[in-house]
Amino acid sequence: MPDIQKISVAVTGDQLSAMRDAVATGDYATTSEIVREAVRDWQLKRAQRQDELACLRQAWNEGKESGGRALFDVEEVLVRAQARRDLSDFG
Repeated sequence: MPDIQKISVAVTGDQLSAMRDAVATGDYATTSEIVREAVRDWQLKRAQRQDELACLRQAWNEGKESGGRALFDVEEVLVRAQARRDLSDFG
């Protein structure tokens, strides 16, 4: 069994009421179970954000290292982006 540590967490009255309702309806066994699930979800989202940031940093660094820069028309970039978005709406 994992090492369980106790902490104190402050929640709003509405949040506590929702948690107690979830326990009362049998969706969860305890409010602690709800908090553990919330923490697991947070851990997953945080890991995903860190992975996405690492990918962005890598792409940024690769772009900087490539050295090549070219002038571009901002309006043309926006038109192409809009066209791609419109196509993806139908795909």
